[in-house]
Amino acid sequence: MSSRQTPRRTTVPVLHVTTPDGRVFRFTEPFHIGRDHDCDVRVNDSHVSRKHVTGSFENGAWVLRDLKSANGVFVDGRRAETATIDRSLSISLGVDGPGLTFEVEVPSTGTKRKSPLPETIKQGGGETKLIASYQERYFGSGASQGRAGGRTMMIRRAFENVQRKQRRKYAWIVGVLAVAALGAAGFAGYKHWQITKQQALALDMFYAMKALDVDIANVERTLASSGSPDARAQARGYMARRRELENTYDKFVSVLNLYDSSLSEEDRLILKVTRLFGECELAAPQEYVTKVKSYIKKWQSSPRYERAIRQADQMGFARTIVQEFQAQNLPPQFFYLAMQESDFDPFTSGDPTYMGIAKGMWQFIPETGMRYGLKIGPRAKFREPDGADDRHDWQKATHAAARYIKDIYATDAQASGLLVMASYNWGEGRVIRLLKSMPENPQERNFWKVLEKYPEKVPPETYNYVFYIVSAAVIGENPRLFGFQFDNPLGFAEQTAAAGPQ
Repeated sequence: MSSRQTPRRTTVPVLHVTTPDGRVFRFTEPFHIGRDHDCDVRVNDSHVSRKHVTGSFENGAWVLRDLKSANGVFVDGRRAETATIDRSLSISLGVDGPGLTFEVEVPSTGTKRKSPLPETIKQGGGETKLIASYQERYFGSGASQGRAGGRTMMIRRAFENVQRKQRRKYAWIVGVLAVAALGAAGFAGYKHWQITKQQALALDMFYAMKALDVDIANVERTLASSGSPDARAQARGYMARRRELENTYDKFVSVLNLYDSSLSEEDRLILKVTRLFGECELAAPQEYVTKVKSYIKKWQSSPRYERAIRQADQMGFARTIVQEFQAQNLPPQFFYLAMQESDFDPFTSGDPTYMGIAKGMWQFIPETGMRYGLKIGPRAKFREPDGADDRHDWQKATHAAARYIKDIYATDAQASGLLVMASYNWGEGRVIRLLKSMPENPQERNFWKVLEKYPEKVPPETYNYVFYIVSAAVIGENPRLFGFQFDNPLGFAEQTAAAGPQ
């Protein structure tokens, strides 16, 4: 008998690839990821090159290689030419691009083992699978055994509570379905209960994201002071993950139809802007939408809105303001805060107060202006323009305002844009003292909770101030819908974001 033995053939483990929209692919052969139609995994996103990444099994492990793509491949916020998948791995195609998750299937050892990833999400009937898919990608048993970066672990901890609620939700649904056939009344009760549970889950998801926003904002403030390119890249990586979470929340709300189908376009814009400013639209008081509409009517009955937008357009204010707020990862709709403060007049002065006279487009009082690097001129005590006062330099003042608002947003306002507005108007000392009396988390410290717990402590001036800004931002999303003869003054910002880096 010959002593030669037939070489043992290497068994290639199945690799599961999950895309941002929940599709799952299985591979045992080399594959390509990119924007082209002939790619094995097609990701149609402006950040993705036509042929972006290739995957192959080499020397006993799955390996990903960047195909000299324009935006690169990022692992834990760092660009990588190659990446080995030991058990699981998450990457993003570009710093701010879509994320993909890779899981190596563990071979069977005689006992049937379920795939470590959920099935591909199908259109219709997939409302519970949608959130389960996302949780498995980041928090499931397969993910927990792989190498995880600091941001991934932060996200997992933030969503542990949501995951527990989801598991309980499944158990209850099975029980309710078992008795639903007893009668139409019982089934109707179950549907009401189910909707309530889904809304509660959505609230938990939203405020988990806002808790992340607070953490991310503080990390950004710390990293910004270092001036390190690596630190800035790390901060961008945080935001890429944050956007991925928000996309999942959007899909969850959309699939579960948590919005009333009877809502008008105006209602939907109000809820959209509310979300942009960091408040949960599902938790808004019942009278909130009606109240915003009443302030929209105030703008419609006055030439002030159109006059202010024309001033900003003629002077070229919008692009600089948007750039400053986007640099701070804040909503560019804070543009309308300057409109409420000054109608975009860089040379205006406020009334005398015990803290001095506020000046400029952003109406800085002397002490706050100095704290954010603005030089106060010799005519500070007089209600008149002062060429030596940086508060009248709209570009310097805009840079200072974005930093000031970022600091409020990251700390006492707990990522609530509406609380930022109230703080900006009401004065740091008074509103901050009130906020510090509330629990330090976004679910218990937000504009809705302030109105609920301390309605008598919010001055009418501040209440009006917040609603004027929100309603102005709503109009700005689609001015023609509200009878104005011009387009979204911040429309260029949305087009730039949609186009992505070239």
